[in-house]
Amino acid sequence: MFRTPDGGEIFVIDAHVHLWDGSPENQANQYGTGWINCFYDYHRNLSPREAIWPIEKFRKYTPQQMVHDLFVEGYVDIGIFQPTYLKEFFRSGFNTTEQNAVLKEMYPDRFILNGAWDPRDGERGLEYLEFLASRYHIKGVKLYTAEWRGDSKGWRLTDPWAIRYLEKCRQLGITNIHVHKGPTVWPLNKDAFDVHDVDEVATAFPDLNFIVDHCGLPRLEDFCWIATQEKNVYGGLAVVMPFVHARPRYFAEVMAELLWWVGEDRLLFGSDYAIWTPRWIIEKFMAFELPEDLREETGVDLTLAAKKKILGENAARLYGIDIAAHRARLQGDAVAAMMA
Repeated sequence: MFRTPDGGEIFVIDAHVHLWDGSPENQANQYGTGWINCFYDYHRNLSPREAIWPIEKFRKYTPQQMVHDLFVEGYVDIGIFQPTYLKEFFRSGFNTTEQNAVLKEMYPDRFILNGAWDPRDGERGLEYLEFLASRYHIKGVKLYTAEWRGDSKGWRLTDPWAIRYLEKCRQLGITNIHVHKGPTVWPLNKDAFDVHDVDEVATAFPDLNFIVDHCGLPRLEDFCWIATQEKNVYGGLAVVMPFVHARPRYFAEVMAELLWWVGEDRLLFGSDYAIWTPRWIIEKFMAFELPEDLREETGVDLTLAAKKKILGENAARLYGIDIAAHRARLQGDAVAAMMA
């Protein structure tokens, strides 16, 4: 919970968090090594100096560290796990639904557990998706269209098997489709993260919500044009948010475009933990104001009401969370005891 100087309370849902294992013991090859090193470059280049971790801690941190950083120190009330399997790069996977479930079971009201699928898994993957829905009651999935699989360097949401998986999501009541679109991570290919395939499936599946994580950066304009027409397309602000520190003018320009095209009701806060920790992002975001020239040009503003929507209310609506009721439950949980 973030509290404003006048005592106002803002419920925070971090819609993009991970509990990963990028340790040398779990790296399967040079691509696993390169992957975690690329993540670390994002971390150290966009974080404030005081928030930079040693590489050893960054590769593998404890569940207790994550709980502390998100909830005890970081103002977050609920974190949404976005799994990234990458089993060709990491022996036991980078962060799978099953691995994330450990913390969900320990702190059931603090985490939302999402699943994942890959259409190249065919019928076997559909059965796995059914298992995830039955075992964990997931309401969302995280998709990684640029993930390597054998000779394949990626897939598209419009592939015939991907359509079957989206139909299965609809059947199982999995309505929130998070998809990484935008910045690449070595060695994956930038073009395999292209945002264009969101357009067709968003039209075909109006009852599903497509949360485009990272807002398509660096293809922001393409994302905005698609999201303007497709009212079930949302912008996930992970990766966008840390620019509030490293490149505040660029951050202002991106936010002004998003507010003008997409609107404050369809943007979701995400720290992308542990690439970045939420405390400094939220503090800087709450203190941030759009420059006057951008306000005059676009007619939009980053008001307190808009910030409240972005930090928690929009994600609560997508995941069916009653904020008042959930806030009351959190007051008596184990994390609240740590903070007392």
